[in-house]
Amino acid sequence: MPFQQINSKIVEARVVPGSRMFSQRGAMIAYTGQVGFTPNMSGGQGGVMAMIGRRAAGEAAPLMTVEGDGTVMYGHGGHHVQVIDLTGDTLYVEADRLLAFDGTLEQGTMFMGSQGGVMGMVRGQVSGQGLFTTTLRGHGSVAVMAHGGVLELPITPDRPVHVDPQAYVAHHGDVRNKLSTALGWRDMVGRGSGEAFQLELSGNGTVYVQASEEKL
Repeated sequence: MPFQQINSKIVEARVVPGSRMFSQRGAMIAYTGQVGFTPNMSGGQGGVMAMIGRRAAGEAAPLMTVEGDGTVMYGHGGHHVQVIDLTGDTLYVEADRLLAFDGTLEQGTMFMGSQGGVMGMVRGQVSGQGLFTTTLRGHGSVAVMAHGGVLELPITPDRPVHVDPQAYVAHHGDVRNKLSTALGWRDMVGRGSGEAFQLELSGNGTVYVQASEEKL
């Protein structure tokens, strides 16, 4: 895997000839060797439709394509960084959470309503994620950002996990998710979203949550 954790806020990636990586613009903090950085306007492995999906999801800047022979150190905004390894499954993560990822991974977008119907769209509004989320599929590594560190929680058939939608960072595996209310309707009157809603994840996989309810 190309990422090595330098500390909680910096990762180092090895770039080799014939391969490429993608990163968020402005994420490179230092590099060694012969490495080139160019804006990516084709949507990565997902092609033009991935690019359109990212625009719909509210991503303001294009990704950077990273190629050459050397090492690149990534960090952004002092956020904590978590490296997630994929072995053929799909990672669901917000576009603004992505720091860098393998060019071998296929990028796409998912309409929130396709998982949970109307409540899926409500989830997007409650968490501030909007109506779309980013997907990365295949074999490779992803570096994601979070506030205050990341907790990795296993999801098993006999042990679903409930998380605060605003603390949710990403998940992968054979996982189903739905938004539910933790309080009765009368109890919710006059309250903000907060703990009034819970995101329930069940199946087999992993969910990553941050130690904060702040958006990046």
